[in-house]
Amino acid sequence: MTGLVVETADRVRTIRIDRPDKRNALTLAMRVAFAELLLDADADPDVRVVVITGTDPAFCAGVDIGEFGTNRLTAHDRRYRVTPVRALFALRKPVIAAVNGSCVSGGLELALACDFILASDRAQFADSHARIGAMPSWGMTALLPRAVGGRYAKQLSLTGERIGAQRALAAGLVNEVIAHDALTARVREVAGLMAGIDPAAASTLLGLYDRSDGASLAEALAFEADALADRVADPERIQRDSAGYRAAGTP
Repeated sequence: MTGLVVETADRVRTIRIDRPDKRNALTLAMRVAFAELLLDADADPDVRVVVITGTDPAFCAGVDIGEFGTNRLTAHDRRYRVTPVRALFALRKPVIAAVNGSCVSGGLELALACDFILASDRAQFADSHARIGAMPSWGMTALLPRAVGGRYAKQLSLTGERIGAQRALAAGLVNEVIAHDALTARVREVAGLMAGIDPAAASTLLGLYDRSDGASLAEALAFEADALADRVADPERIQRDSAGYRAAGTP
């Protein structure tokens, strides 16, 4: 697929947005293909972790605004088919955003929808929707305040200000900031650690964290207790999971 490069190694599937002349902006065709690639990765038992990144110097600039008004989409297509964030939410596997450069508007929403953000020290983040009179549609107003708090999220969206990697780290937007030349190696290291754990446990843990987001302490504790009870109640499932885990060659 033009504009998207896919690589798989050591049970890690990397999807790289490869349109550097357009700051890795996503065309309609690329958004559809991107969602399909995510679904393929989720269905592949040999893939344990997914990494999303971009070709230098940008991570992603969001949608290609040059296409505005040139395509004809139904309301259903606009809401579901061409929204890669929904495909990210559907994944049952860990997803790492390796933010190597400018991460703006839809690109920021894409990163926020991942489970983890590892950022290059050259990364910059901004929500420029309001600056161009556009409205976010991939979850900015839901995801950004959960990452940095409501007040700072409003400031970022209403100013369009770009912030660097260290400010993003201080705000809780990213997990780590890494020297640019070391980003790929660090992402491989983290992804490798994640790929080495029991995939069923990883999926359950991700689901628990997602369900607990916004829940009361009592509700979150109940979710965890229910998940444990479900797993213990089916010992054959544990054996199946463990057998698959060992068969994959994990120590």
